[in-house]
Amino acid sequence: MHGQSERVLRLFIAMACLVSLQAGEAAQSNDEFIRGYATAVIAEHFPSAVGNIRVQDGTVYIEGARLTETEKSDIRKMLFDVVGAGKVDVIFEQAVPTVARVVEELPMFLPTLPLFHPLLADPRWPHFSISYQRYVDDDLLRNVADTSFGESFSIYRFQGPWETIMEIGIQAGVFAIFDLDAESFDLINADYLVGIPITVQKGDFTNMLRIFHQSSHLGDEFLLRGDSTERINLSYESLDNLLSYDLPGGLRLYGGAGYLFRRFPSDLEPWSTQIGLEYRSPKTWLGGALRPVGALDLQNHQESDWNTDLSASAGIQFENPDFLSRKLMLLLKYYKGKSPNGQFYESGIEFAGLGVHLYF
Repeated sequence: MHGQSERVLRLFIAMACLVSLQAGEAAQSNDEFIRGYATAVIAEHFPSAVGNIRVQDGTVYIEGARLTETEKSDIRKMLFDVVGAGKVDVIFEQAVPTVARVVEELPMFLPTLPLFHPLLADPRWPHFSISYQRYVDDDLLRNVADTSFGESFSIYRFQGPWETIMEIGIQAGVFAIFDLDAESFDLINADYLVGIPITVQKGDFTNMLRIFHQSSHLGDEFLLRGDSTERINLSYESLDNLLSYDLPGGLRLYGGAGYLFRRFPSDLEPWSTQIGLEYRSPKTWLGGALRPVGALDLQNHQESDWNTDLSASAGIQFENPDFLSRKLMLLLKYYKGKSPNGQFYESGIEFAGLGVHLYF
């Protein structure tokens, strides 16, 4: 009887060890799944922004020294939506030298997102958009449709000196305005831009040096109307440099200067400056579907005696955790200064508008 009790006890202990072992393997397997998913998602949407990833007992530890509060919120939302809220926690920490796994391996061809984020209030930043603009006290235009087609693309990203990340890309865009008061919505002006940006990033600092060409053309319908007595063959190349810094609380500050060369007309003054401030709320609305955004862009050109061109934007960003590389925004815009529409660069304008903007 004693021997039988001993055998039962041994069987019980063996079964307990087996259950414990299976539970441990299951927890380890779950950690590996979470780490694999987190690594894939972050490498897709936030390349170069994150260092290493490790998972322990369902908690994701991410080295996020280069992440803004908005990006951290995006990462948490992506992981919660797939793994399940309450089943995973995300902790952002400083570098952990003992962890060897790196999210992004450099060099890399065709990264998902450019290092230099788009400027939301810059009237000539290449992106896709359509907007309605109401001009104030303008002799030529009142109700205007403004459209843009284009984007910034990363071509090659590599490790730079002094622990920086560098990137070469391409920008291209078309910017056009149409007179909505005309019977056939006449095309008034179209500007064409193509450029090559070289970007360097270290921590929260990102610098973009860019050379680009821009030319401007009047619409045929507008020329036939006879509203313009002289067509200006505006065309130039430009070299500009912008430095951006990510501040806490979803803020971003940027500034720089530019110089025009090979310009026509030849008497076009070459120098310009640009500064701006942007805000992307770290908090979202409606379960993470909406994020408040705002931006202010100030440009001064030697051609206009250094008077300030003011451009402001405010609105909401629509979000989906599966498409965070695409930023769809509904923005109210206000502009006052010299016209950004090339053929009318000597004219002062003021307008308010509402539009849909898509950034990558």
